[in-house]
Amino acid sequence: MLDKFTRADFAPLLGSNFKLEAGSATLELELIAADATGASQVSAPRQTFSLLFRGPHAPLLLQRIYPLTHSSLGTLEIFLVPIGPDDQGQRYQAIFG
Repeated sequence: MLDKFTRADFAPLLGSNFKLEAGSATLELELIAADATGASQVSAPRQTFSLLFRGPHAPLLLQRIYPLTHSSLGTLEIFLVPIGPDDQGQRYQAIFG
């Protein structure tokens, strides 16, 4: 299902929250960026893009697939990688090719 999504599907959701269930904790991750990451290739089914999320400073989520739920997209299984904190929280990136 994720192979059908493009950057354009996520761009209108910037600033909105995705709910993440991690064990007994429920976290809110804010979508803070949806960016193209490279030149599109003629044979590629879609342009590569990345999503950047921000969550609380703690707990720090490990790199793995998490179910993220959004009110307009439903639940998506997304591979998140922690990329470091900023002043407002911990940031996580997902790349789609």
